Amino acid sequence: MDINAHTNDPAGVIEADRAHVWHHLSQHKPYANGVDPRIIVEGKGLKVWDITGKEHIDAVSGGVWTVNVGYGRKRIADAVAEQLTKMCFFGGTAGTIPMSAFSEMLIDKMPGLDRVYYASSGSEANEKAFKMVRQISHNFYGGKKNKILFRDRDYHGTTITTLSAGGQEERSGQYGPYTPGFVSIPHCLEYRSQDGSTGEAYTAASLKAIEDVILREGADTIGSLCLEPITAGGGIILAPTGYWEGVQALCKKYEILLHIDEVVCGLGRTGTWFGYQQFGIKPDFVTMAKGVASGYAAISCCVTTNEVFDKFTDDSSHMNYFRDISTFGGCTGGPAAAIENMKILMEEDLLGNSTRMGEHLMGNLNGLMEDHACIGEVRGMGLFAGAELVLDRKTKEPMPEKMVAQIVGDCMAQGVIIGMTNRSLPGFNNTLLFAPPLIATKDDLNNVTEAVGRAIKKVVG
Repeated sequence: MDINAHTNDPAGVIEADRAHVWHHLSQHKPYANGVDPRIIVEGKGLKVWDITGKEHIDAVSGGVWTVNVGYGRKRIADAVAEQLTKMCFFGGTAGTIPMSAFSEMLIDKMPGLDRVYYASSGSEANEKAFKMVRQISHNFYGGKKNKILFRDRDYHGTTITTLSAGGQEERSGQYGPYTPGFVSIPHCLEYRSQDGSTGEAYTAASLKAIEDVILREGADTIGSLCLEPITAGGGIILAPTGYWEGVQALCKKYEILLHIDEVVCGLGRTGTWFGYQQFGIKPDFVTMAKGVASGYAAISCCVTTNEVFDKFTDDSSHMNYFRDISTFGGCTGGPAAAIENMKILMEEDLLGNSTRMGEHLMGNLNGLMEDHACIGEVRGMGLFAGAELVLDRKTKEPMPEKMVAQIVGDCMAQGVIIGMTNRSLPGFNNTLLFAPPLIATKDDLNNVTEAVGRAIKKVVG
């Protein structure tokens, strides 16, 4: 059956999906027991429609924080179609015009960084950085400086190696044995302070915890530190004041390369081009994916400094260059889409809108917190926010995951799609997540938070 026939046969689409599609992050038993899989068929702005015709406000940008400029951008589709007709693909051993053009546009937004390595997913971009660190270790440190530090609650991808660098136990559970050489440092969520400290004392304790790991492992064994600028799926965690300056100082002190994973925060989500730019830090690697082309084509980038790049230009051995390839990093549709995506972000001031509407969203969520005692803390920056749900504000006992899921489900029934931490942190999958397209208006955000308020009242009382 072709796609047009499917369009005119909703029941056939649903049954073909039920019989053959393996959905991501999904338990399929309900589908076998008569629950229909949800099929999304159309999007415009920040609304999507499912195959039954039901309209939804999408407050999670495609379910996984990707469609930053919203749905239905014909100019992006046209640019991709034109490029694919002219030259669809050539392996990354050669260049193409859109790769060259987008790299120049991108580097212009990232002072201090110089080189763009193209791939097709966030996991892949992060693995490129890990491989660069390992090769630098081999060629410059006798293989010793090969360990990579990662932070509890952070997430860097779904491959075995990126899961090895992931701080979410339920994401990585059952997929071991893992790639060796990845070492965790503690999270920096002050609301869940490990020692009860707050404020400057918590910042100091968090930085000491990182340095303790460095000293325990041996600084001469550690090649890089990989961090999300804002911990995303681990609960929308912003580091305490002074944390990032301290991280930068530790990396400089111990000659550790700093890798910032911008797969979620990149391209305007927090109100700046990249999340790390909110904190004045200077990374050696920046990886990105989702918002680079807003889901209109697959693309990811691993961006580095020339200082890193130059470590791969010694031609005294045929093994010294970066011997890596990403097949679909050679697709031209990705950078063609990314060029138009970036133009839209600039022309419509969507970074500014992210800041302005982010303040409105946070105000709405704080208003909900005043009305509902089950909201323990609201966190966020730009159009990226979370509300941690608890059974008791004093004890901070987390709300059970099933109750949180009921709130999300009730919002869905109301026609509003929100997210939550799920299958990530044992006992702490209790944060509602919001990442609407950067085109969101106050009315859109009011509709979202009003639905959340009604859902909480229904589920919690």
